[in-house]
Amino acid sequence: MKQKLKQIKKNKVSRLILSITMIVASSFLQVYVIKVFMNPCNLLSSGFTGVAILINKITNLFGIQFSISLGILLLNVPAALLCFKSVSKRFVFLSCLQFTLTSIFLKTLKFEPFFDDRTLNVLFGGFLYGLCTVLALKSGGSTGGTDFISLYISNKIQKSTWNYVFLFNCSMLIIFGLFFGWVNAGYSIVFQLISTRTISNFHHRYAQVTIEVTTDDPDTITNVFIKNCKHGMSVVQAYGAYSKETFYICKSVISSYEESDIIESIKEVKPNVIINTYKTDNFYGNFYWKPIE
Repeated sequence: MKQKLKQIKKNKVSRLILSITMIVASSFLQVYVIKVFMNPCNLLSSGFTGVAILINKITNLFGIQFSISLGILLLNVPAALLCFKSVSKRFVFLSCLQFTLTSIFLKTLKFEPFFDDRTLNVLFGGFLYGLCTVLALKSGGSTGGTDFISLYISNKIQKSTWNYVFLFNCSMLIIFGLFFGWVNAGYSIVFQLISTRTISNFHHRYAQVTIEVTTDDPDTITNVFIKNCKHGMSVVQAYGAYSKETFYICKSVISSYEESDIIESIKEVKPNVIINTYKTDNFYGNFYWKPIE
């Protein structure tokens, strides 16, 4: 029992270290995109980072210096406090670490532009900016700001809200266009559309998959499955055309984010078991959504 508890603790520590590493990479990539692809083309990023950049640009028109790094902190901290009770401490910690590192990196890191062509900056920058958000989300955190709010709402309605985030960013870009020209705003909209589509393509928290386990020991499989998640499981008796033996198919619908953990837990007790998973387009009925951790 003690050995098992030690292993669980070790796994949690390893997972946290991996998450922090991904958060650092996310912050670094975000600042890299801002300085290498966005600043040379006068583009505006999404979320609260974009709001901080917009405030900086507008205040500069009036001879007032407003720090983007400070703006990121001032905008994100209230959002973190607002969502603190609705999402886990781990999620809030990783998200706060991300936007804090982004604020620090913006002050300390320097990069040279990579492309002279604006179109290439928009295409590559938009894709990489989306990846920095995906890294943060995959780690169990976020880039803060609208990510806090978006994931909070998504967890309530169990649907992706990234397209609505894009609409919010577009409204922000209208203000940007009024002050700095519609050409810059237009390129920024394309930049953010690419970024949003990248997130939607790589972040599938609310996708569902069907898992089928073929076994001659259904009790062991169902016990492990129920122990590791809160879904039910159906057991269907079948007959092997080649072996002429009776076996069982244990079947359930789960979230794609639970898939790897469940398969790993089943493999621990039945290493040679046959597991088949496939995408589920629609599931009607009560379905347990694992909360943000």
